[in-house]
Amino acid sequence: MDQSTRTVAEKLGIQLIEPKGWTCCGATAGHQTDRLLAAALPAATLVKVQDMGLELVVNCAACYNRMKAANHEIAGDPQVRAGVADALGRDYDGSVEVRHLLEVLLNDVGTDAIEKALHQSLRGLKVACYYGCLLVRPSEVTGFDDPENPSSLDRLVTVLGGTALEWPHKTECCGGGLSMSRTDVVVNLTDAIVGMAKLAGAECIAVSCPMCQINLDMRQLDIAKSKGNRYDLPVLYLTQLLGLCLGVAPQRLGLNKLMISPAKVLQAVAAA
Repeated sequence: MDQSTRTVAEKLGIQLIEPKGWTCCGATAGHQTDRLLAAALPAATLVKVQDMGLELVVNCAACYNRMKAANHEIAGDPQVRAGVADALGRDYDGSVEVRHLLEVLLNDVGTDAIEKALHQSLRGLKVACYYGCLLVRPSEVTGFDDPENPSSLDRLVTVLGGTALEWPHKTECCGGGLSMSRTDVVVNLTDAIVGMAKLAGAECIAVSCPMCQINLDMRQLDIAKSKGNRYDLPVLYLTQLLGLCLGVAPQRLGLNKLMISPAKVLQAVAAA
């Protein structure tokens, strides 16, 4: 994700400045443990961004959710704000703007500029856009897209020349928080999601979260072993799909690191 995000940003003229000394946002263990910890961990990075005088842009749905939730908690609850200030040794008011890269691509760069920058097309490739449970929920915190039927990623795929499919599992949970502790649950959840994408006619799945990507990509091997369902459905970050269409070499986008071969996607782009 990092590799493809930096490459795409460079191609589109987006300058990304990494906050020095940033720390983990706490997803998913932190916010299940303690309310104050859940706010203080993201705030430790948010104050660094505030000192830089910048907005925080993330390309991980979990980080995005935790950063937005921390701002919501700190700005709306004086007790939480005081606790975070005590933990950090300074006050923070929850005012740093937090945006997902998808927002920046659609609203700042714009679809017209993206279309002009394209060197290749997805050539009608059928894509199941998977938002997961954290990118657009809860809507009063994220305010990003429709929490039940989001369309932002679909719009980007359409600009890239792909066919964004209508399918009912685009916001179902993949079990990211249980990846290591309850793989049996994760296998069941991901089997339902990948199976529905396949049933809808998908040739690949597009994601914006590393936990979702790991679960939907890697767990296909476990699904085949335990359930006998073989999907062979590539799972790519939105920046990998975008990068391909911007003419970036697959290896620069980390496509050689996927568990399920992205050959179908590469063939579609090559044929465009």
